[in-house]
Amino acid sequence: MNDLDALLALLTPEGRALLDEVRDTDPARELAVATRLRRTHPAELVSAALGQARLRQRAVAKFGAGDAARMFFTPNGVEQSTRASVAAYRAECLRAAGVRSVADLCCGIGGDAVAMARAGIRVLAVDRDPATAAAARANAEALELGDLIEVLEADVTEVDTASYDAVFVDPARRSSKRGRIFDPEAYSPPLSWAVSAALGAPLGLLKIAPGIPHEAIPAEATAEWISDGGDVKEAMLWFGPEVTPGARRATLLPAHAGIYVTPQAMLPDPEVREVGRYLYEPDGAVIRAHLVAEVAEELDGGLIDPTIAYVTADELRHTPYAGAYEITDRMPFNVKKLKALLRERQVGTLTVKKRGSAVEPEELRRKVKPQGPNAATVFMTRVAGAPTMLIGHPVRR
Repeated sequence: MNDLDALLALLTPEGRALLDEVRDTDPARELAVATRLRRTHPAELVSAALGQARLRQRAVAKFGAGDAARMFFTPNGVEQSTRASVAAYRAECLRAAGVRSVADLCCGIGGDAVAMARAGIRVLAVDRDPATAAAARANAEALELGDLIEVLEADVTEVDTASYDAVFVDPARRSSKRGRIFDPEAYSPPLSWAVSAALGAPLGLLKIAPGIPHEAIPAEATAEWISDGGDVKEAMLWFGPEVTPGARRATLLPAHAGIYVTPQAMLPDPEVREVGRYLYEPDGAVIRAHLVAEVAEELDGGLIDPTIAYVTADELRHTPYAGAYEITDRMPFNVKKLKALLRERQVGTLTVKKRGSAVEPEELRRKVKPQGPNAATVFMTRVAGAPTMLIGHPVRR
């Protein structure tokens, strides 16, 4: 049974009832549950239900337990869908910009379409994969948003979007054969086509991989990097008459903190200085957006190395854009000395962070064998070009 047939079978009354029955199945008991259910249900339907239950369990991290339990997923749909918190932020940005209708191209299983509809925006959701489009349609109905979401199974390059206030394109960045795709022109559709579609709309928005090289960003766009809970999730390119070309933004969720800098206001790289009492670890979105200098200025700090995005300062200043650590020790890279220091301090809980070091955290943790009631953080990094270990602890707000 292919993905589309499996989904259609699960949308029948028998399939929905079976889904309810297997919803909380422990993966360790799947075989026993499947054996029992196959006595009264078709084997393929049982397999589809158990597979969907697994996908829903995985989707909880992105969509929350309430929505994930009602939605329908494909394996690729779970992997590539937008986290609900990020989709809600994007939808609110569109609503605040006065957008009332959006063409959501490459909509996947409909995560962004759901968020936009919940913000009161009418959505045309388009995907060429039959199973994915069917899942998007099922999700709109399951979440009672069918009046605002129209799902179209079609090639996005052939869809007329002229009547919509905005166009949102989320090109596929994974391939079943090659896995993650790093070349933007190998996206499906290619980044160049997505840019032209965005430029042709009153407001255009593209979702791209956060690791995109800055030189690949179109000159007409404002680029925004988004993190959620400290993890960088995606980058977005904004196009339109109200958009400042070349501007950069870092947005941190769930706090909705943000740094926005126009090209004319961007600061040069911070100066390198001696390691002070405090070390700041900028949020990944700040680093990806190349806005570390703006954070360093706010902290009255400098870099520990010209190639390392750690900021150091003598005074403690709280900021949403970086985690703060008080540094107690600094030493050249030496595992034996680190092990002796940790034993002396009775450190049993060791957090290892690395930037500019080839040492793997788990490898270091195995070698030093931390034991004791205390905790510490060690930074494996470079200071003024030299491999260095900085030891300290997080500063609690």
